[in-house]
Amino acid sequence: MEYEKKIINNSPENNQALVEKCREMTNVLSVSAVFSDSQNREGVMDCEIKFRTVNQPFIGTALTVKLTPGDIVDCLPIFDVARPGDVIVIDANGTPNTSVWGGLMSGLARAAGVVGTVVDGSVRDTDESKLLEYPIASRSVSPRAAHSAYTSRTAPIEINVPISCAGIIVHPGDLVVADELGVTVVASDILEEVYEGAKKLAANEEMVRNEILAGATVEQLLAKFGRI
Repeated sequence: MEYEKKIINNSPENNQALVEKCREMTNVLSVSAVFSDSQNREGVMDCEIKFRTVNQPFIGTALTVKLTPGDIVDCLPIFDVARPGDVIVIDANGTPNTSVWGGLMSGLARAAGVVGTVVDGSVRDTDESKLLEYPIASRSVSPRAAHSAYTSRTAPIEINVPISCAGIIVHPGDLVVADELGVTVVASDILEEVYEGAKKLAANEEMVRNEILAGATVEQLLAKFGRI
């Protein structure tokens, strides 16, 4: 039957050296905006996707999860394939009142080396995740659990398949950049070009900040940098 559907794919191999370079930008101010600007404002999830636990920016590769509307289950099968440095990205169809992630999931993810979770849907136990210093971005927060604890079902679920999350198509292995502004996704096949652009933009903005502190005017900044 359809509700038994369970697809679990392994994560694709990434250019780990390039991903690590991107991770080194985690402390860049407004890093999600920098990566969006470097791909012509593309890749930004809906503005309702916000941090719900700790204000801790994270950058990592997407481990994608697709759930079924009206039959939202727990995502425990992700731990069969989760790797250090992953970001769990869950398409829960924006379901606002049934949570697919809680404090125990955060503990398991943290132990597996997962750096953060993004949910187009609801999460709960945010107090516990705060204690764990585990960052979660989601559309909503609700105390209501998925039915899995009562039915023992963890299907239907598809892992490491293309998903639509908060208005953005996310493929397994895409780069996910999250901070207090929101979440930006960079497709893996353009990552090198976008990274180079983001690095230049971040350096340029730091120079602009220093010029502003030194008293530069808008006209002087535009003449020197071409943008503010």
